Amino acid sequence: MSGLEATIILLPLDATVDMEKIEECFVNLHIKCSSESKEPTYVLGIDSSKTVQAEKGSLVAVLCSNGSIRIYDKETLNVLQEFSGHPGLLHGIRFANCCDSVYSASTDGTVKCWDARLAGKKPVQLFKGYPSNVFISFDINCNDHVICAGTEKVDDDALLVFWDARVNSEALSTTRDPLGTYSEAHSDDITQVCFHPRNPNMLVTGSTDGLVNVFDISADDEEHSLVTTCNSTSSVSCIGWFGREYKQIYCMTHDEGFCWWDLNHLDTEEPITCLNIQDVREIVSMKEDNLDYLIGGLYHEKIDKLFVIGGTHTGRIHLMTCTRSGLTPVTSLGRGHAATVRSLCWDGRDSALLTGGEDARLVLWKSGGLESTLKDSMKRTFSEHQKVLIDSNNSYKRRKKQ
Repeated sequence: MSGLEATIILLPLDATVDMEKIEECFVNLHIKCSSESKEPTYVLGIDSSKTVQAEKGSLVAVLCSNGSIRIYDKETLNVLQEFSGHPGLLHGIRFANCCDSVYSASTDGTVKCWDARLAGKKPVQLFKGYPSNVFISFDINCNDHVICAGTEKVDDDALLVFWDARVNSEALSTTRDPLGTYSEAHSDDITQVCFHPRNPNMLVTGSTDGLVNVFDISADDEEHSLVTTCNSTSSVSCIGWFGREYKQIYCMTHDEGFCWWDLNHLDTEEPITCLNIQDVREIVSMKEDNLDYLIGGLYHEKIDKLFVIGGTHTGRIHLMTCTRSGLTPVTSLGRGHAATVRSLCWDGRDSALLTGGEDARLVLWKSGGLESTLKDSMKRTFSEHQKVLIDSNNSYKRRKKQ
């Protein structure tokens, strides 16, 4: 499988300078390699290792709908090994930041850790929750010291559960009990947990209750840890950090809404809500195909741009830039998938995009190899204009750190 179909969409008149940078980053994306499972399994989650060993290269971990975790060689997408250690449904896949340990959470009330470079089938660490916990989201912080998992609502409780993830060579057991919980943050299932990329104490969470909470977990208790609460007004499906200092947060909802909040405005009179779109599908017009759903966000550090990624049920992937005036379609990627794309992972180190979908395909997109006519086509669109209407609803609930 090789090649790429690209659809060039109309762009604002003042976007020429920025679009030259975007062109350099994305117009030459093509399929470097792909892998398709022999089993009819969905690709539900993807993460790439943060460490690189010269003799072994980078790894990719994939969460599959059959309950397994597959480890791939990133450059070839050859399967290196497979783990299947959870009796429950898996939610989330994460590599550690300082080693090749890979984590996943499960509805069986555990978070498990495997060494991705060892052939052993047993986890090297087991993080146990409380008896009634059903985990549906999790993350590990940037120094690999703390794991946090979010639960489904059971009775009246939806919890954030924390563990010490540091490896203790003198410990007699590989099983860890929780450090504690936050119990007042959300009133329904906690669907998203995301630590700050650089500050190990900052955490953002999202829920089906529509709230997005920002915490500083270095505070003495839950009440004082809450920095602010934002309201997406809908069930949260995806959250992430972006911006030069990673002080901005984006959120996507299960009904294809999009929100953007700027935490730099917390101590000012400026509203923290920069963008609130109730349904992206209603305001963004693609030149070819429809926009059927949102997949996730992609923050490109080098050009300081957030890209919102969506797709079609036939497998086409749409990239849109995000500004305070709205979302602007940039380009579309085709031929990689034949069904709904469920997950993505951006690696800024080598400008590589990994995507996975309901067609059981894992695709690696990298720059280079397209015909020059495609670049010329994009340049010709710089003088054209497309106006995007947005809902500038500034609904949010703000709470300063005490």
